[in-house]
Amino acid sequence: MLSRLAVLSFIVATPVHAADWPQFRGPNASGVADGSPLPEKIGPERNLIWKVEIPVGHSSPVIVGERIYLTGVRVEGEKKRLVTFALNRVNGGLLWERDAPHKSLEKVHQVGNHAQPTCAADADGVVSFFGSSGLYCYDREGKQLWHRPFGPFPNDFGAGASPILVGDRVLLNQDHDNGSFLIALDRKTGAPAWKVDRSEFPRGYSTPIVWDVDGKKQIVVAGTLRAVGYDLQTGDEVWTVRGLARILNMTPVIGADNTLYVAAWAPGADENDRIAAPPFAELIKEGDKNGDGVLQADEVPQSQGELKSRFTQIDRDKTGTITKDEYEAMRRIFATAQNLLVAIKPGGRGDITATHVMWSQKKQLPYVPSPLVYRGHLFMVKNGGVFSCIDLKTGKVGKSERVYGKSNYYASPVAGDGKIYLFGEKGDFSVVKAGAEWEELSWGKLNETVFATPAIVDGRVYVRTEKALWCFGVK
Repeated sequence: MLSRLAVLSFIVATPVHAADWPQFRGPNASGVADGSPLPEKIGPERNLIWKVEIPVGHSSPVIVGERIYLTGVRVEGEKKRLVTFALNRVNGGLLWERDAPHKSLEKVHQVGNHAQPTCAADADGVVSFFGSSGLYCYDREGKQLWHRPFGPFPNDFGAGASPILVGDRVLLNQDHDNGSFLIALDRKTGAPAWKVDRSEFPRGYSTPIVWDVDGKKQIVVAGTLRAVGYDLQTGDEVWTVRGLARILNMTPVIGADNTLYVAAWAPGADENDRIAAPPFAELIKEGDKNGDGVLQADEVPQSQGELKSRFTQIDRDKTGTITKDEYEAMRRIFATAQNLLVAIKPGGRGDITATHVMWSQKKQLPYVPSPLVYRGHLFMVKNGGVFSCIDLKTGKVGKSERVYGKSNYYASPVAGDGKIYLFGEKGDFSVVKAGAEWEELSWGKLNETVFATPAIVDGRVYVRTEKALWCFGVK
């Protein structure tokens, strides 16, 4: 048996079954799996098919065929082992487990975990990713096919964005305080096809998605201040939309009419609560005690609490000091960042901010959970359990009320059979009837913390908690 938690991943080389959930949030991160009846009521004693202990982790379950793939951390005294493992979808039994060796563990957020990115799987096997160790590719039976080292990354919150599979390629985007990149690798060998320098983008955690436009596939990546569409074959930038938030956690989503929706929220960019950073000359005059022209952590004035708490983000080269260039770059980000949800029509090239953004709005935005487009509406859940329905044509916020519990939300909403499943950090959950006037059908607690986004396959809802993987279905 096993033990704990989850969050993030993506697509395929060999065709997967229509019911598969092959990446973070399922097919192309849609969060939707219609086709089979799903339970209206769930809980420790309601429609529970099975429950198994698993290693701790924040990655979300992915499912292809009869296999469930996950990553986790086995804690053995002072030692931590990073593991990829496969479970039997019928009963949760362990099929295989493989270690990901590491020289050192990356730094992670206080609520984070060293197994945060979600796997990407297809009929041939699975790709898993650890910020401390890199990418691993295994076949269905757990045989390692290749490993490409990455990390640890310069980011004290750790790696969060997940790999995706697109045709014969593995795509991985990693935005960190320095050295950010998007890379395409050969699915069979792990050899690089191309790599894009994204050094302008500091830390971010949004997983890419695939956008089919005019017969070609684009890789959409949402990052600091702007979203970008890259050509899948070459890695060339096709278009950009500017005016996003300082840190991107949410993954974009595509509607039935091929409209792209990108949501972005981070502290300090709301109209009535912005981070105001004074010019570097003022800070250096007040704080540079030793006169060396840079700022150490203890030299940032106490009056600048917002900057002091973000010292490691501003110090992008990790020298323990903030230079004028580093500070002014982040100051521009603070001044420019906007928290908003945008709808983008396909077909643009270059800077399409003024030409292809159909609407934008700034209300009821989450910090981490990605938006869900389902049955003609867009849904979002934010910290405190505020659940909102957004009109797809206008961006207008419709019904917006609290659901059960008042947790922070890290898991993204998922949907099927006309129902939306919401899970808060404290294990509180709601099952909601989808619609403009949505209705809370049932609610309860799992009594274990939840960070992972659930998976839905063939009438089953798979939920990862801090200690276990739960399988719910209509009995």
